[in-house]
Amino acid sequence: MNYQAIKSIYIFEMERFFRTLTQSFISPVISTALYFVVFGTAIGSRMESVEGIGYGAFIVPGLIMLSVMTQATANASFGIYFPKFIGTIYELLSAPVSFLEITVGYVGAAATKAMFIGVVILATSFLFVDLSIQHPFAMIAFLTLTCLSFSLLGFIIGIWAGNFEQLQLIPLLIITPLVFLGGSFYSVTMLPPVWQTITMFNPVVYLISGFRWSFFGTADVPIGLSLMAILLFTALCVGIIAWIFKTGWRIRQ
Repeated sequence: MNYQAIKSIYIFEMERFFRTLTQSFISPVISTALYFVVFGTAIGSRMESVEGIGYGAFIVPGLIMLSVMTQATANASFGIYFPKFIGTIYELLSAPVSFLEITVGYVGAAATKAMFIGVVILATSFLFVDLSIQHPFAMIAFLTLTCLSFSLLGFIIGIWAGNFEQLQLIPLLIITPLVFLGGSFYSVTMLPPVWQTITMFNPVVYLISGFRWSFFGTADVPIGLSLMAILLFTALCVGIIAWIFKTGWRIRQ
């Protein structure tokens, strides 16, 4: 394992993040505040609690997951796409660096950035609602796995994308709608039976449900299924990346 190569890629990506630290820090704080104003105040005044939990507190896990999934995907996809766009990816591929080391460097940096955003949003949430975390270690585990898995997905999207429009296509048209329809701001049990069944085909439901369980001890699906879903998703992304580097798909074109 070439740890120096991993360190170089990781530091390069993190330096790019810290150059816009103010924007990276203020943007999620403002977005979280707006969500609390719109959903927590406007809707929360009509819906005092969900499953015995204050509505303002109930939406916190969904807000964190929404930002973490989108940020992890965006950071990882841009991180690997930009070297493709300017042609420096060939220097990286010709260096004595394996696909595993390249993936760890880029994905590790993207996951770290997403984790930072998630922590910032969590800290901001305490300013608006009384919040307790019943299972802190499970919360950290779900947050880490979500950051990692969606960074892997973003890495795949960055390799697949042929232009900047395609880079935004999947996050905007697939990931964001799945998050909003995955129980971010409501409980799946509030839906009619038919829609409850349809919602269970949304993989994001299992991630949000497991993350919400770590806060409040309640979940829409069994915690074991949530954990299995995110582990399978992570393994699938790793397998796809290994195949991409083995075949050179979208890289050596």
